[in-house]
Amino acid sequence: MVPQRPMIIQSQFLRHFCPRHTSKAAPFLRTRRHRGIHTATVTDNDITRLASLPLHPLTLADLVKHGRPPLTTQQLLASSNFTLSILPARLAHRIQSLRNLPFIVVANPHISKIHSNYLHSLSTLLPWAEHEIKTLEEEIRFTEVMADLVQTHSNTISILARGFLEARKYISPSDVTQFLDEHLRARIGTRLIAEQHLALHFSSQPHSELMHPEQEEEYRGFNGVIDTKLRPARIIQHCENIVGEICELKYGVRPHVNINGDPDYTFAHVPVHLEYIITELLKNAFRATIENGKEKEPIEITIAPLPNEEVSDSNERSRIEIRNRDQGNTDIASRVFTGHNDESISKATSSYDQQIRPLAHSTPGVTIRIRDRGGGISPENYARIWDYSFTTFNEDEASHSLAGGGSSSGMDALNAISGPGGDGANSLAGLGYGLPLGRAYAEYFGGGINVQSLWGWGTDVFLRLRGVGRVEE
Repeated sequence: MVPQRPMIIQSQFLRHFCPRHTSKAAPFLRTRRHRGIHTATVTDNDITRLASLPLHPLTLADLVKHGRPPLTTQQLLASSNFTLSILPARLAHRIQSLRNLPFIVVANPHISKIHSNYLHSLSTLLPWAEHEIKTLEEEIRFTEVMADLVQTHSNTISILARGFLEARKYISPSDVTQFLDEHLRARIGTRLIAEQHLALHFSSQPHSELMHPEQEEEYRGFNGVIDTKLRPARIIQHCENIVGEICELKYGVRPHVNINGDPDYTFAHVPVHLEYIITELLKNAFRATIENGKEKEPIEITIAPLPNEEVSDSNERSRIEIRNRDQGNTDIASRVFTGHNDESISKATSSYDQQIRPLAHSTPGVTIRIRDRGGGISPENYARIWDYSFTTFNEDEASHSLAGGGSSSGMDALNAISGPGGDGANSLAGLGYGLPLGRAYAEYFGGGINVQSLWGWGTDVFLRLRGVGRVEE
């Protein structure tokens, strides 16, 4: 058993990762740096060398391969070294992609801050990169580095949003969208890797006794940040309560939600990701339903398990592969800014794709359909639902958002619900990141979101998620 950790880290981490509070995920370890985390100078050669390495495509199986907590000493060390083996290259790729943006864009103070944050995190990892973690004392110090990394990047999305909004005159909307699609997907993986080791570390410690009995029972289904017995119906009910209360505050009414299909179905996934996606989809459905005067019409949510079957056909197997570019790992956007031609991009992408391992073909998952009577999406808006909204703001709307304006530009309470990753409650308000970021979370492990709109009637949204498969008890 690993020795007791500093209590300031333990208690805040438990609040962050306890299943009962996963959705709130308040920033933790605010006092992390007073402990004097050792750093090394990051040179351009370091960045070039690490950014030239192929990136490890992440599957949910990677996150649970070290075993179910509490881990043994060797399992905990294996988790540390796996984390250390892939994070430096990921950070270097992000630094390189930021540097390949037009200089006037990188000079924006918000985007420059993100660049500095990545440099700081890489500087804390470099002292560890040249040797294997072999002792529990080293693992303790490495865990503090992981905690520092998670906290440092807690507000990345909102800071980038405001930076690109301010720099919108100097970079095309399509280039911004391409960069953000890549960058935010890569961030999902980096954060998952770090948080998984943190969760495994703390759930393997004696201070798990600090949990209340009912919390301990609930936590037994978790393997790090993965809930191996995730019940989508429970997440939906939680999100319905949050969005419904905000609707009552803003509109004075709230639509009713009917859950049908298989409400008792469970599978293995990251609950905070599902919670963010469902919250965004319910926000859209509730708002459309109320503003279309159909608040008495229930929103129907159907939970349907994906079939658990082997895939032998090579074409079908290729279709469900996780590709590096789907996880933001190929830096296609970065190469656009450096003047590489399509042929070089294609060769680089092909090179990365050779590193890819598909999901287990027998991996169970779920399809969730959300059906509303909110009048549907107009044809002119349908083509833009996956755009980051700041790319279509006019000057008045953009200035209003930057100034923290009110609901006249869409910055109301429904927009203010934050997603996973620590961004503050109002930090993403009105910046239009909800749906495209939700799709990024869905697609990261081979799922997806499809929207079918019947203009004048309503909208069906289909969310597909693949799980981690069977996890040994």
